[in-house]
Parts: sequence; structure tokens; C-alpha cells
Amino acid sequence: MLIHTVFFWLKPELTATERAEFRRGVESLANVKHVEKVYVGAPAAVPDRPVIDRTFAVGLTVVCRDVAAQNAYQVDPVHLAFVARFNSYWMRVQVYDAE
Repeated sequence: MLIHTVFFWLKPELTATERAEFRRGVESLANVKHVEKVYVGAPAAVPDRPVIDRTFAVGLTVVCRDVAAQNAYQVDPVHLAFVARFNSYWMRVQVYDAE
């Protein structure tokens, strides 16, 4: 199993409508056929601790069967369309992959 986790920091000038469009775009990644599960969320309202980072706008976790499935996810037309459509919305992206 491969866990692909992505955090997006969106540009502050985005409107509420653009932020909602972005969220729907992230959620559309569940339609990639190589994906087992997708979780999308915003920073949680948990108590502050030194290790908590709530500076991101949207978090995405994609569960794939293996590295090959994650590699296929990266070049899937749904994923490529998401990146092409929304890459101007973010100012930073951070990715963590674990298996």
C-alpha cells in the first residue's frame, strides 16, 4: 500500500467561489481508476501543539495499492487535468509518500 499525502497552500487572493472550485477539483481525484481511497480535508480544530501545522488550506490523502498504481495516478488524465486547471491557485504544495 502506498499513501500519497499532499498539502496545498492556496493564494490568499482567491475568492470563496474559487476555493470551493478547488476543493471540488481535489475531490475529483477520487475518479482516478488507480486510487483505492481518497480523503480531503481542511486543517482540523485540534488543540495547539508544537508539532501541529495548520497553515495549509487543503489536505489530500490518496491510498494506492502500490508504487505502480501511484505512478499510474500521476499520469492519469483526471490528475493531469486537475493540475492543469488549478496549478495557478496554489502558492505551495508539499507531498509526502509512505509505504
